[in-house]
Amino acid sequence: MARSTIAGFRMARRQQYAFFSSSTTTTTTTTTTSTPIVELQEFHVQPSQMKLYLETTKNAIPAFVPLRFVSTPDTGGDLFVATHAYYYQGGHEERNVTREKLEQLPEWAEYMDQYVLPSVTRVQSNIFVEAPLVAQFDAVPGLATVPTVNDKDNNHNNNHKGILELRRYKLQLGYDTVPKFLEFYQEGLPSKLTAPGTDPTTSLVTLLYSDVGRLNEVIEIWRHGNGTGAMETSRKAARKAAEWRTAIAKIATLAVEFTSTIHKPTSFSPLR
Repeated sequence: MARSTIAGFRMARRQQYAFFSSSTTTTTTTTTTSTPIVELQEFHVQPSQMKLYLETTKNAIPAFVPLRFVSTPDTGGDLFVATHAYYYQGGHEERNVTREKLEQLPEWAEYMDQYVLPSVTRVQSNIFVEAPLVAQFDAVPGLATVPTVNDKDNNHNNNHKGILELRRYKLQLGYDTVPKFLEFYQEGLPSKLTAPGTDPTTSLVTLLYSDVGRLNEVIEIWRHGNGTGAMETSRKAARKAAEWRTAIAKIATLAVEFTSTIHKPTSFSPLR
């Protein structure tokens, strides 16, 4: 194969699988009026390459990229998938600018060619927006900054028990489905957050709804500092919260599918 052909193939593959695909935007500033967005990228990695992928990714993501967490599933769905979460305060415009900066880095191209393309079989990217309730509840920090955690018995920087629980709702089609979900959810959330017996290391990090990609999808991201034990304890407590039970009954009429996946944050994930 001619060198020019090889180079063209690599460029096409890089654009297909890169964290940020090629962009023609030339804007160099972001607007403060844009709606902030959260991008979830899911990298399906060959099992034999997962360790190498994580090791190289640890040092590959530049500081200017607004990474919030990187995690891998432990159970509840497909395994050997690396989930990356990014928060763009300036919305799509900031994301475009970030992609442009990455494309100008020779070391990023080397990382993609040598480590990502050979190990990743599929990449999926979806854009979400944080629900309005995130700004209304002090107990829900959101992803605008890396949430501060307060594990009473563990320093989270050295705590290997902490997990993230991603709870995904696939809703019926319709313009009013997501607004109704958010309304019902907000009605019941206070009783769940304050339910007696809830593990003190359990916290709702954010609530997201899809904007680009799989539409009418809502994702809860919970953190359980004391691992699956905290998750189970908090679930039992929530089942006794009357307002939460009522809210879930209403939400059930809107949902067509629900999944819960336990994720382990990587050692280099900002949120752990």
